[in-house]
Amino acid sequence: MKFRNILLFGALIFLVQCSPKVAETIQEPIKETSAQSWRSSSPAAGPARQVNLGDYNVFEMENGLTVIVVENHKLPRVSYQLSLKNKPGSEGEEIGFKGIAGDLFGRGTKTMTKSDIDKKIDYIGASFSTFATGMFGSSLTKHQGTLLDVMSDVLFNASFPKDEFDKIMTQSLSGIQTTKTDPNSIASNVAAVVNYGANHPYGEVTTEETLNKVQLATCKKYIKQHFKPNNAYLTIVGDITVDQAKSTAQNYFGKWKKGKAPSYDYPMPKRPNGTNVHVANKDGAVQSVISVTYPVDLQPGSQESLNGSVMNSILGGGVFLGRLMQNLREDKAFTYGARSSLRSDDVIGSFNAGASVRTEVTDSSIVEFIYEMNRIATEPVSAKDLRLAKNSMAGSFARGLESPQTLARYAQNIVRYNLPEDHYETYLERLDAVSVGDIKAIATKYVTADKANIVVVGNKDEISEKLLRFDSDGEIDYYDAFGKKLEAPTMEIPAGMTGATVISDYITALGGKDKLMDLKSMEYHYSMNVMGQDATVDIYQQSPNKVAMRIGTEQMVFQEQKFNGTKAFAGGMGGAQTVTEGPLFDQSKEMAKMFKQLDYLGDGYILELKGIENVDGADSYKVMVKDPNGEEKTEFYNVKTSMLIREVQVQEANGQTMTITQDFADYKEVDGIPFPHTLTTIGAMPMPMVMKASSIVVNGKIDAAKFTIE
Repeated sequence: MKFRNILLFGALIFLVQCSPKVAETIQEPIKETSAQSWRSSSPAAGPARQVNLGDYNVFEMENGLTVIVVENHKLPRVSYQLSLKNKPGSEGEEIGFKGIAGDLFGRGTKTMTKSDIDKKIDYIGASFSTFATGMFGSSLTKHQGTLLDVMSDVLFNASFPKDEFDKIMTQSLSGIQTTKTDPNSIASNVAAVVNYGANHPYGEVTTEETLNKVQLATCKKYIKQHFKPNNAYLTIVGDITVDQAKSTAQNYFGKWKKGKAPSYDYPMPKRPNGTNVHVANKDGAVQSVISVTYPVDLQPGSQESLNGSVMNSILGGGVFLGRLMQNLREDKAFTYGARSSLRSDDVIGSFNAGASVRTEVTDSSIVEFIYEMNRIATEPVSAKDLRLAKNSMAGSFARGLESPQTLARYAQNIVRYNLPEDHYETYLERLDAVSVGDIKAIATKYVTADKANIVVVGNKDEISEKLLRFDSDGEIDYYDAFGKKLEAPTMEIPAGMTGATVISDYITALGGKDKLMDLKSMEYHYSMNVMGQDATVDIYQQSPNKVAMRIGTEQMVFQEQKFNGTKAFAGGMGGAQTVTEGPLFDQSKEMAKMFKQLDYLGDGYILELKGIENVDGADSYKVMVKDPNGEEKTEFYNVKTSMLIREVQVQEANGQTMTITQDFADYKEVDGIPFPHTLTTIGAMPMPMVMKASSIVVNGKIDAAKFTIE
């Protein structure tokens, strides 16, 4: 694994050979007797059977709680799921508070801490969780009393502890950092905004800014306002009778007092009038995430929903049988997987067709998406494709019936969406009745390649010009990672400004070339958290070419690296090695440079000023840097301060390519030189690596033993 940054850590083929005699026999046509004529055609399909889902019962308690009971006595287990009825509402300025409230809900009561709850649940081998729209618990039948004690205590006596709120906030803010560079999350954010609008509940995107506004009081208020018995379903599944369920529901939820829960109205999102291209930039990306998407008004449980599911299975819902997969993967080799979805929803549904493709075939892939969408909307599907889709869906439906939770969901859907009682029992009959004409009709209505949002997350410098032709107005809209539309830079590139002048200004802002060249030594001491464990990073540099780095705790070394001018050493939990040449030697030599930008203005480097871009709210010069070995990276320098604020580089490890982003913030002067005191690295590990400087020492005395290599 090769890193240029000190902070980053078959197919089996069978060949069958036939002897001449066997081959001759194979070539000789076999004469079919009348008794064997049945082999020449497939047997006719029998009529679709009606499915018996078993009994389920629904009753309403005096306080308005709707209880759904699905008996299943195969195993001595029972589960309880509480689900809210009301449709979602806007989160206002505190977007993200619902998820936090749902998590916090189950972390303490007036008599139990989170630890107490966890111990009780673990002791009986149960599971329990809370979320923004309800709670779920499951246990052995004999332990359900203990489980329900916990569930009802949380429901009635939740304490919303401040320390747990702070923990959730910290975790949520950390997760936001990952979202910034995850292309699939970025695509989802942008699609939500352009499909539904930022003021629709489905179009609201959680950001660092909105999370920082979330108040504990808001979380409490949400739970208190929405968790009312007349606004909830209680679905009980498992080893329990209806009479037992009635008694249990009354004992544990009977005292729950009814009340008025909030209701919400919002405008219905519309499909775009033409094709609109929306791009979110990801510097250094070698792939583009494509999503052709738009909202649709498709209600759950309707015949249109079923017809749409069959149609989508043919288009791209199936894993390998879908046309999109066959086209973009099997035929064109543009991607590992291309799929589509047509989702029904009682608020507003959606269509989406997407894939992750190589950067150089981004526009070609969009051409194929449009082609397949137009084809299924204008040409009748074949009887074979229709039958394969039906068979696949029938098999999935049959497998789903093995799960009591699936049966519970079906029962709740019947109640929630006011479906016929035999809706699922007649599913196979209705599925079998879907015709070629039905598929064309539903595709014509819901698959509109000429009225769609085309969302692309990728390297805009490589893809933007090629995407212009897909936009009806010939103009691309750009967004940040959270779906915020980016305006044009607030200033133009000054006349005469080049990549070299950006670097020169940075060196000047640090104190000038002479001051930096005169430095004898540097020490950096950082604190960080690695997978829940506190660690330190200590870096020592000594002019002209020595460096030593250690990452770990007092008791353990995670990684250690040294360079003494003639030898390089790297060690850690995976072993150690010392070299005098090769990639490790070259990388360690690079690490020894105190300010690498001093080399940029010398021979062998190519600096290209790509423009001005917004980086976390700041106009920044974007400079592409190519070193003498041909390796590239992109650096961003704040237009006002000239400080380096971001570095993006593509790394290869174990045959995989990853984009590493490092942000530099919280600049403070040490001995007259500005240094970033917060460094955030994203892409090297599943979670962001945040390093906080505890001390930075300029021209201090460093023990020579630090650089000793045995």
